[in-house]
Amino acid sequence: MLVRGHGVASGKNPDPRFPAGTLAMQKPFFFELGLDLGDFYPGTLNLSVAPCLFMPGNPTHSFPGVKWSPSLPAENFSFYSCRIRPAGETSFVEALVYWPHPSTKPEFHQDPHVIEILAPELPGVAYGQEVELAHYPEDMSFAMPEA
Repeated sequence: MLVRGHGVASGKNPDPRFPAGTLAMQKPFFFELGLDLGDFYPGTLNLSVAPCLFMPGNPTHSFPGVKWSPSLPAENFSFYSCRIRPAGETSFVEALVYWPHPSTKPEFHQDPHVIEILAPELPGVAYGQEVELAHYPEDMSFAMPEA
């Protein structure tokens, strides 16, 4: 189910350090490293997979030590290929799980049951809507937390 995020990736959260959002600031660095995010909406879809947890595997792209902001330390990022479709739709769209590594992410930590998805703009999607995610099991998986 789609849930509300922090709003910093898209710039909807009025943080003066990221006036157009963190993704707008990060995109040129990722492009230099070989990942073009130009076809994706400049924000993330926050997908709750509760009660499961995201288990990273083999990323499609992995970038250690990206110093994208003068006010924050360098971060490690991984991206995982996937496809998504809103409930009721017949076609999937290519997407990426965007995973700033929690070990290097200084602020705006995500709920461990929420993954951030980069996708083309999907008109009509809304918070609370169900979204189907397709992925390769060797790239990532989802597991129930241990009791």
